[in-house]
Amino acid sequence: MSRMRLTLISLVFLLSTAANAGSTVENIRIKSENDKTRVVLDLSHSANHNIFTLRGPNRLVIDLKDSRLAKSLRKLPKGSGSVRSIRSAVRPNGKLRVVLDLTGDVRSRSFRAGPNSQYGDRLVIDLTRADNLQPVKRATEEYRSGRDIVIAVDAGHGGYDPGAIGRRSKEKDLNLAISKELARRIDAEPGMQALLIRSSDVFVELRDRIAKARKNNADLFISIHADAFHDSRVNGASVFALNLKGANDEATRQLERRETAPVNVGGVSLHDYDEVVASVLLDISQKESLSVSLDVGAKVSREMSKVAKMHSKEVKQKSLLVLKAPDMPSILVETGFISNASEEKKLINKKHQARLASAVLAGIKSYFYTNPPPDTRIAIETRRTSSSQVSYVINSGDTISQIAERYNVTPAEIRRANKLLTNKIRVGQTLSIPLYVGG
Repeated sequence: MSRMRLTLISLVFLLSTAANAGSTVENIRIKSENDKTRVVLDLSHSANHNIFTLRGPNRLVIDLKDSRLAKSLRKLPKGSGSVRSIRSAVRPNGKLRVVLDLTGDVRSRSFRAGPNSQYGDRLVIDLTRADNLQPVKRATEEYRSGRDIVIAVDAGHGGYDPGAIGRRSKEKDLNLAISKELARRIDAEPGMQALLIRSSDVFVELRDRIAKARKNNADLFISIHADAFHDSRVNGASVFALNLKGANDEATRQLERRETAPVNVGGVSLHDYDEVVASVLLDISQKESLSVSLDVGAKVSREMSKVAKMHSKEVKQKSLLVLKAPDMPSILVETGFISNASEEKKLINKKHQARLASAVLAGIKSYFYTNPPPDTRIAIETRRTSSSQVSYVINSGDTISQIAERYNVTPAEIRRANKLLTNKIRVGQTLSIPLYVGG
């Protein structure tokens, strides 16, 4: 997965998957041949998971949410191929952590496999020895900084379409102002790059907005809007992701289009497959995209609740056209109601716009610092850090609790690693973040 567009060539690397809670790991199987090793976790049903690598010594860590080893799985299998040994531990947050101790550098790929005639749900991890994948590097090639994570920022409406109209403002103008502020902050963030879908008062067709983001390999699409209602007392911000009806409608449309025009989903041409296979590939991509959208949306909503009243703290799901890209995580942010006089006054205030932009960025960072696409600068710099910790430089607005959540550790563990007596931190300060590996 090279652009975190959830390609079907390499599904789910460092990304969570849509799943039910309370899964059981019923068996772990390992098989190796030449330079390739496959590890299979047999599950009672699909589980949310996250995968990352650590160096010194080399390890691959698999976190499964709300999961446990089956009681019958008393002894984990012995290592084979690139896997020296396997161990596990249940973390305080309820996640089961499975650690693969590796014999050296590997390239990893993971994907979900559904039930078949022999097995049930499975999480499959393929490992290939890195020295058999890459040519010897010249001295000038030894350092790769990695690409930036690309965030497409879409200012809703524009041009002849004003959107909602308040007493003192038009939605299209507020959307553009907040979008520009958000883009500015994203561009100032090391390892991130903003793509403004529109930078002036013009109208862009809805599907053209999606197309522009996909053409630029955006890792996330965020559409900024303001709300309105006939009852002027209604107020508050909301975050939206696509609902299942919208996903199904888009799947039907894409499958129909593939008969007469090229349709690519996650870098795979659906035209190359029969209807059944194309439908399965599209369904997998949509589920992955929706899962990430809901995860990012939840983090953005939580950060926004710190600076604005929320109309809904839960991520809402609707069939909105700008959210329908089947291979690109997408959310829509309603920043407030301009039909509410006091909220409109806030929305036209530059300081409040900056606070909203800062909150949205904090939510984005919270997701991507935990789930960076593996070819990005953030992922590569994390992998270069030593052993079981990473370094983090404090930015404006950061708190110990936010950083702890971002790296899946507790505030107490961060305080302990940095010998802090309180949660007080300062901008520019460098913290050591412990990465617990259990077992």
